Amino acid sequence: MSYQTILPYLPEPISSAVAPLLNKDPAIEEIRLRTGKKIELSGPKQYLLDVYFSEVERASFVNKVTKHSFYRLEEQLKRGYVTIEGGHRIGIAGQAVLKEGIIASMTNLSFFNIRIAKEKKEAATPLLPYLYKDGWNSTLLIGPPRSGKTTLLRDIARIAGTGSVKEKIPPLKTSVVDERSEIAGCLHGVPQLDVGTRTDVLDACPKSEGMMMMIRSMSPDVLVVDEIGRTEDAYALTEALNAGIAVVATVHARTFEEAIRRPVIRLIRESGLFTRYIEVNRRRSYTILDDQGQAVI
Repeated sequence: MSYQTILPYLPEPISSAVAPLLNKDPAIEEIRLRTGKKIELSGPKQYLLDVYFSEVERASFVNKVTKHSFYRLEEQLKRGYVTIEGGHRIGIAGQAVLKEGIIASMTNLSFFNIRIAKEKKEAATPLLPYLYKDGWNSTLLIGPPRSGKTTLLRDIARIAGTGSVKEKIPPLKTSVVDERSEIAGCLHGVPQLDVGTRTDVLDACPKSEGMMMMIRSMSPDVLVVDEIGRTEDAYALTEALNAGIAVVATVHARTFEEAIRRPVIRLIRESGLFTRYIEVNRRRSYTILDDQGQAVI
């Protein structure tokens, strides 16, 4: 069960309270701990437990997450999350520590969001006729938060790097730029989730820099990256496509029309960088669009 590596981090009686619910409802996506408040579990359904996250339990949880060493996790704390075994990500909020106006670390950690990493192998299989034909189509996945974009992106990376005998797709050199450690769920640089046998991962690196690094150093056939949207991202994507690399990426938006209202996404669309767009919604259904944004199915 995917949540088993989370339980040892949770103090009693929280662990005993959440375990039965996690076992009963596998669709739960988040465990939220707020100091002095009740424990919340959320997914398609919301659960508010009659169990409080006390100050004593907060201190215990922080010690377990940081292994009693804030310094060891300084970079992760600066980014606002810590990755644990199994690829689960713990979002953190508290008091920011600033140096010259830039967040250098966090202290007085009081609010935590445990994002449960979920692998859904073959999630991308129904889309393969539109993603792959004599090669991978450069594709942008469009969807709101918690719509399953990352799950889909991870499975595309897995198929690209491993291949599919059934679908007659060869395994190709695949590079994943995982700025927020969500795709591969790396712990100490090692993926905790299956992203493919011929897949290389650059973890916790800004996307634009990471894409350029992987293009130069790993010579991928397929480049996978999450949440594009900055001007630098458009430049790196152009470099990848000019090098003959297929790119699969995601963007936060509910629809294609909403996505292209953002100047960078509009520029990317006008440049013809992607040949496929896929709208993903929270019902886990898809709309396939061509390079003009017209529905294919």
